[in-house]
Amino acid sequence: MIKTLRQNWVKSLFLMGFFLSLLGCQSAYYNTMEKMGYAKRDILVDRVEDATETQAEVKEQFQSAYQAFNALLKLETSDLETRYETLNESYQDSLAKAEELEDRVEAIESVADALFDEWEQELSEYKSASLKTSSAKKLKITKTRYNNYLKSLKRAEAKVQPVLEVLNDQVLFLKHNLNAEKVSALKGEIRRFDSDVQVLIKEMDRSIRDAKQFIKGL
Repeated sequence: MIKTLRQNWVKSLFLMGFFLSLLGCQSAYYNTMEKMGYAKRDILVDRVEDATETQAEVKEQFQSAYQAFNALLKLETSDLETRYETLNESYQDSLAKAEELEDRVEAIESVADALFDEWEQELSEYKSASLKTSSAKKLKITKTRYNNYLKSLKRAEAKVQPVLEVLNDQVLFLKHNLNAEKVSALKGEIRRFDSDVQVLIKEMDRSIRDAKQFIKGL
């Protein structure tokens, strides 16, 4: 029992040290970038723009996956193996893009948190009450706009997983049922998949528009 507690304690210390080191690395990175002339605000804008590019790529990739799935359902038996490989590759590419988008979201949150923390701390350094009030007001407005954008971004990101799950189900099923009869049984799934993809595209487009509005407000 004591040994287990000690192991858990050591593990907790290790994890705490790991996360603190990450925070330290991030802080050092932002400090280095600022010395090179890139403020946290600039980094945030760059990361939001990177996220919008990835979102556009996610849209394109899932549309490609839909086309691959639809094409497979229309082929003759002799071509099923080739089209299955195409669909599987499309799924793997879709999964990679989903993971990339997740990383983009985390990167945005990281620099935004650092920016707002710095902004908050700097308020105490003002000697002019009017300038302090003005900066505090700007901070509040910017935070609100950022939170609205982040909600939109995460809402769009949340639409990715259901589509991935449907696509993964089809790939797994076809892996062991690659014959004309079994493939034909999946024709009803294409409508569901198409519907999910269209919802994803709609949310991605909305989030991209929100990103542009957020950047303008910065």
